[in-house]
Amino acid sequence: MTIFAVEYVYGTGTDAARDEHRPEHRAFLASLTDAEGVSLVASGPYADGSGALLILRAPDEARLASALQQDPFNAQGLVAALRTTAWIPATGELAHHA
Repeated sequence: MTIFAVEYVYGTGTDAARDEHRPEHRAFLASLTDAEGVSLVASGPYADGSGALLILRAPDEARLASALQQDPFNAQGLVAALRTTAWIPATGELAHHA
């Protein structure tokens, strides 16, 4: 499994819609398990509210992209840009699980 860093950049003026859909968004992220092929390691918003960082495990980028299309934030058009990068943790807690 590869570890991916996924950056969401939120669309301008989407604050209210994100507040509305946040419970479903978080439930979706919590539902990602190894059994489904994509699992969430950690996620959270940037302090300035401009976006969020998600750390996930997936067999490949295509499988990850397919899963993330189901995220309510993506389905509702609240993510203006999404950047996915394969990441190799060299130190820290994740280094032994990469």
